[in-house]
Amino acid sequence: MAIDIADHDPSWPDQGARAGAELIDALPGLFLNVEHVGSTSVPRLVAKPVIDLMASVAALDDVTADREAVLERLGYRSQETGMPGRLFYYRDTDAGRRSHHLHIVTADTWETRNERLFRDHLRAHPEVATEYGELKRRAAVEEEDGLAYTKRKTELIQHVVDRERAARGLPLVPVWEE
Repeated sequence: MAIDIADHDPSWPDQGARAGAELIDALPGLFLNVEHVGSTSVPRLVAKPVIDLMASVAALDDVTADREAVLERLGYRSQETGMPGRLFYYRDTDAGRRSHHLHIVTADTWETRNERLFRDHLRAHPEVATEYGELKRRAAVEEEDGLAYTKRKTELIQHVVDRERAARGLPLVPVWEE
């Protein structure tokens, strides 16, 4: 299966903001923060056309069955990823194409989330975003499945995240949560 990489769409930031606002409105008081993360949140960066959101909650148990039912009404489906300390949901378009990812994490880990650190670094360093975009294009052509594509990007992501964590005095951790 080919990996779909698209040129940056200037509507992606608005799509991310609308999706975040929709979640906050639908579940008042649950989310402490909601941010657009991932490649679609970085200006001029090529990306799989999927809006990645990260939201924080006081505790993962706050996402009760009733609240999960609201997420389902919004089109979000739960998926077990094996990543500790995180709930993951995806939303597809009517045509069955993946359109959104929602990562729910606890507020006590918010400031040290690798996805946020990586996004912020790419926004602040366009030359690294360009390098990352070129890597993504090569990997999309050369890899046949999503896991291989993702793993192919790990070395660059780990280098950037390590740099950001070291600059903040944070311990270094693998970007692959298992």
